[in-house]
Amino acid sequence: MLRNALDGLTVVDFTQIGAGPTCTMLLADMGARVLKVESPTGELGRGLGPAWIGEDSALFHGFNRNKVGLSLNLKAPEGVAVARRLLSEADIVVQSMRPGVMERLGLGYAQLAADHPSLIYCSISAYGQTGPYADRAGVDGIVQADSGLMSLIGVPGGEPCKVQAPVVDVMTGHVACVGVLAKLAQRARDGQGGHLDVNLLNSALALQQSSITSYFADGELPVRAGSAAPYSAPNQAFETADGWIMVAAYTPDRWQRLCERLGLPRLADDPRFTTSPLRVANRPQMVEALTGAFKTRSTDEWLPILKHADILCARVATYEDVMQHPQVAANRMISQVHHAMLGAIPMPGFPINSAEENSQPSRPAPSCGQDTREVLLGMGYTGHDIAALLDLGAIHCGDAIPSPAGHRLQPVAP
Repeated sequence: MLRNALDGLTVVDFTQIGAGPTCTMLLADMGARVLKVESPTGELGRGLGPAWIGEDSALFHGFNRNKVGLSLNLKAPEGVAVARRLLSEADIVVQSMRPGVMERLGLGYAQLAADHPSLIYCSISAYGQTGPYADRAGVDGIVQADSGLMSLIGVPGGEPCKVQAPVVDVMTGHVACVGVLAKLAQRARDGQGGHLDVNLLNSALALQQSSITSYFADGELPVRAGSAAPYSAPNQAFETADGWIMVAAYTPDRWQRLCERLGLPRLADDPRFTTSPLRVANRPQMVEALTGAFKTRSTDEWLPILKHADILCARVATYEDVMQHPQVAANRMISQVHHAMLGAIPMPGFPINSAEENSQPSRPAPSCGQDTREVLLGMGYTGHDIAALLDLGAIHCGDAIPSPAGHRLQPVAP
């Protein structure tokens, strides 16, 4: 079971907002003990709303389940000393500081690896650790623009649009997780860790594999085409009498059956539309011919007609529709994390083997510093030591929140 795959591994998480927290959440979902380190005021993602769950943003809750929360002041030398001691026992570090910041703190990979050669150290940034843009900050939307992704999105003749879900952040988090898992497999063979350089720009380019490869092939800049796929037709959304339906019927047999079901049998043999490349070239005329037919029925009427003909189709769903989707329910992909103070918090669950994995309880996102005291005690600090660190402003101890059954904290080895 993947929920136990990384049991026994400790991850120290110095990330915030979306990309890094996605990576460490996935590692936590697979059983790693993730220690989320925040400043005394909390990470930036806590304040990115609306929407809100309690005092923190829904975004923060969605990216930080199954983590242990502690708060260190890395502007204080005593806080850095605690971090270094914490890292000496870690298997994996994931950090998203600007390039050079961790090195200035004495917490960079080279500084740690000398005494800890098995450490896997993943640096996540906007543009990479080296190169002319290495010192530039960047977030999901900025890199959507800078990578060309935003130039693809929107309707013909309209303004460029961004994907409202932070796809570059999430893609980067998944890429980082894959890199960490690959390093773990390598370390199992040779005992050596290593440094991973993962960045939003590279991930955004990888996300556009098909579009960029097509550009290299023909030199043509892609144009915004709304819901339409640039490489096949019909493969887009059509307006119905009461909504929208997405249809993919670009293979010869499906194109023939679509025209028949729409009551347009002669359209199938129209010389402008006999192949998918011709339909792409003559897309406006094809859309005009099909739209009138689609508008004669509701989406609910069209779905069974098209599905019975083995034509790929789906309602253009709202989140309200998605919550009623029978396959989403069967996969248990919307799981509930139970928070002692806030109650049940629904969110998308673990995406691999979801029916099995999401049936297991998850630990809610921590409040800022809620586990600092317990983690430090597990490292061998005494109550007197912790009080002294609090007086120096080196740490912050938030209010402890009871963990769900089966999710007791495991101490870090002193």
